[in-house]
Amino acid sequence: MLKIVLVQPEIAPNTGNIARLCVCNGLQLHLVHPLGFQIDDRNLRRAGMDYWQHLDLVEHADLDAFLNHLPTRARVRWFSTKATASHWDLDYAQGDWLVFGAESRGLPERLRESHPRDWVTIPMAGTFVRSLNLSSSVAIGAYEALRQISIPSIGATP
Repeated sequence: MLKIVLVQPEIAPNTGNIARLCVCNGLQLHLVHPLGFQIDDRNLRRAGMDYWQHLDLVEHADLDAFLNHLPTRARVRWFSTKATASHWDLDYAQGDWLVFGAESRGLPERLRESHPRDWVTIPMAGTFVRSLNLSSSVAIGAYEALRQISIPSIGATP
């Protein structure tokens, strides 16, 4: 199963939309605290709470707790607007970890020092916006991974 990781997400509707995406595709969602909202926030409910009981959710107290949770040989894909490699150039596999940062600041810089490999970006042709919405970015990354690993209901061609 693919794992989606949100490091200190700030906006409840984004997390709700991502939770819905995870439920719809059998993905595990990891939330790294602190969060910018309460899990029972009404905005979160509106975006995806009616699916919440079906969500495979793992919460981590902080970034260090998440990093300690990662298996030694985990294939982690760090998504960042500061990366130069395109996420399209990755070979995804079942069990990969797709990690995304907070809406306002992305992933902490210290991660780049401690985990220098597999940093990727989502290419954008425009020059007027610095990044995509977090839930859009997660959907783009997740569906490319699902397409590559050929989840039968997603990657199959008629």
